[in-house]
Amino acid sequence: MAEQSFDLIVIGGGPGGYVAAIRAAQLGMKTALVEREHLGGICLNWGCIPTKALLRTSEINHLLHHLPEYGFAPVTPSFDLDKVVKRSRGVAKQLSSGVAHLLRKNKVTVFDGTGRLAGKQTVAVEKDGAPVATLKSPHIVLATGARARQLPGIEADGTLIWSYKEAMVPTAMPKSLLVIGSGAIGIEFASFYLNMGAKVTVVEVLPRILAVEDEEIAALAHKAFEKQGMTILTGAAVKSVRKGADSVTVTVEADGKTQDIVVDRVIAAVGIVGNVENLGLEGTGVQVDRTHVVTDGFCRTGEPGVYAIGDLAGPPWLAHKASHEGVLCVEAIAGLHPHPMDAGNIPGCTYCRPQIASVGLTEAKARAAGHDVKVGRFPFIGNGKAIAMGEPEGLVKTVFDAKTGELLGAHMIGAEVTEMIQGYTIARTLETTEAALMETVFPHPTISETMHEAVLSAYGKAIHF
Repeated sequence: MAEQSFDLIVIGGGPGGYVAAIRAAQLGMKTALVEREHLGGICLNWGCIPTKALLRTSEINHLLHHLPEYGFAPVTPSFDLDKVVKRSRGVAKQLSSGVAHLLRKNKVTVFDGTGRLAGKQTVAVEKDGAPVATLKSPHIVLATGARARQLPGIEADGTLIWSYKEAMVPTAMPKSLLVIGSGAIGIEFASFYLNMGAKVTVVEVLPRILAVEDEEIAALAHKAFEKQGMTILTGAAVKSVRKGADSVTVTVEADGKTQDIVVDRVIAAVGIVGNVENLGLEGTGVQVDRTHVVTDGFCRTGEPGVYAIGDLAGPPWLAHKASHEGVLCVEAIAGLHPHPMDAGNIPGCTYCRPQIASVGLTEAKARAAGHDVKVGRFPFIGNGKAIAMGEPEGLVKTVFDAKTGELLGAHMIGAEVTEMIQGYTIARTLETTEAALMETVFPHPTISETMHEAVLSAYGKAIHF
């Protein structure tokens, strides 16, 4: 089997890997991409994209149950679960095919198999234990992503205890469900199943849900979910899981008391671990810390010529972070002098109902960092477009440095905030001050006007509240 030489090799075809490969090809590099399962990775095939299709269905189901509020005669809606799942899978398949087209268009050579480091500047590709190719390159980008963390004794079995994969392709809608973990993944699944009619319980070991979000926003989310009928247990630990014929009994301990909760299904959503195994890292300078590869601001590892991007390289575990790292990594290799990654300018979004979005420091972290802060808030109830849409519950919160006017962070809950957060992300990237944001003209009527009012509020100038 003859060796094949490339200017750059990417191992992993997810949102970090395929973007890195395309950008390298655009810069004139002869590029290879090694992918063992499906182009687009977990995000496109089993994560962010198909879950958003499911969540869209649940939003429609919610609206159909509230038609009288919009002047329609009430109906008794029903849904075909097989078609709901089929639509979600179809969306993922369409986009995965699109990635394959983009790679062909940019003349990226794709190898179907598992890649691993096999010596200096060498990648060995295997499929089902058989060698596929030996590739050589001075630059190798590791983009193998991550997988769901398994809790001892609560391992997903695909039937009664689900991981995210089983939760996306249910063959029957459970009447009751318990979600372990209240991060973005857990809350999105909890929101989907709740809005499709299931009785949902969320168990979180930490004192509050959505731990990475601003405490005030998380509290509003907690209140909204409970109002919708969700049961949320915080400061609670799952002590045991007992499987029945078609049910699960979960023993939960909180405040020194235990209770048994019987549900049809359990979803475990307790974080991820990096896919560092079988990459050939042994004997290299690549450092691994808690299953993630250690990198610098330009995605370089401790091994010359080896780079790591995306979930493999640690938090935040977001597809857009992976894609951005892919671009800056390749541009740095090409000598284009990109800016290093600034994690503070990476927005986070949770697509539950109501939606949650944020960028930068929370109020607590800004104060802990020593900032003298000015905090602005504006509720959706003061916004004409939100009221007209029937979405009056929500809040935009801004955190500024009182001395410099720097936007330290922005935090939002409510309809369409995942689309709006980018405005604050751009402001932070451009190092915009409160003065420029105040002078920006926002269109009326839009929900985005709440963003303007929240800035004005931080300085005692809010008009409509």
